[in-house]
Amino acid sequence: MNLLGWTRHFAACAVAWTLAAAEPASPGHTNRLAGEKSPYLLQHAHNPVDWNPWGEEAFARARRENRPIFLSIGYSTCHWCHVMAAESFENPEIAALLNTNFVCIKVDREERPDVDRTYMAYVQAATGSGGWPLNVWLTPDLKPFFGGTYYPPDDRFGLTAFPKVVQRIANAWASDRGRLTKLGENYFEAKRAEARQSPKLETPGAEIPAAGLAEMASAFDSRRGGFSKAPKFPQASVLRFLLTHAAREGTNSKAGKQALEMATVTLRRMAEGGIHDQLGGGFHRYSVDAQWHVPHFEKMLYDQAQL
Repeated sequence: MNLLGWTRHFAACAVAWTLAAAEPASPGHTNRLAGEKSPYLLQHAHNPVDWNPWGEEAFARARRENRPIFLSIGYSTCHWCHVMAAESFENPEIAALLNTNFVCIKVDREERPDVDRTYMAYVQAATGSGGWPLNVWLTPDLKPFFGGTYYPPDDRFGLTAFPKVVQRIANAWASDRGRLTKLGENYFEAKRAEARQSPKLETPGAEIPAAGLAEMASAFDSRRGGFSKAPKFPQASVLRFLLTHAAREGTNSKAGKQALEMATVTLRRMAEGGIHDQLGGGFHRYSVDAQWHVPHFEKMLYDQAQL
């Protein structure tokens, strides 16, 4: 099969997978998401998890029952969101564990970027990384006290099984909810204090871009382009930094020439590879391999705009 044949094959598989993922896994069960308009929320309308949309009705229930909130945020083309949905949110036993102990809320990050931004900041601060699905546990007054991203249904990838995480949080809330509530209050108080501080704005000196260039050079893949092994992301902001640095320094200078070379090698390899949709145009989210060959089949609007 030639390159065009493989491209069509992968595209057909991606379409089939997307259509299959949109089908309700448990049509016998319907939760409160059935009345929503978001494609992502409607994909979860037949989960056995008793999902609620983000809103006062769910918040009031959590306060009334003094139960923590399990907040799960994603979007319709998110690969790992679909994986976790199939593994955990469509699992009746896991759903029962969630329904018994929490008020469960689903949010589409493309519909509510403000909610996503608030709780992504918490998870990044607490764990050092972020991503989707974003899974966060909140007090009834919406203050986060624990969170993460993808959790597998059993122990794998060095990650704790989702049912174990759920049960441990439920046990902690039952035995020491005061401590968990304090964790949430401390986080929001720290954010309020940070907001009250007037930022000191300073123009960075030449050493800052030079340090950035050195960091990029140390990670650069000179043969295949990019700044990591696998997976490889387009990293448009890095490419823009390199092109800006080359323009500022001049391409006759050593630094300018180095910056331009890293940017152009990367862009050429991306354009030649499978991360570039040769049929439909645009670029996929990332390449699962180090050669830019095999794309992860989703496209982000902000990637297209930046690239």
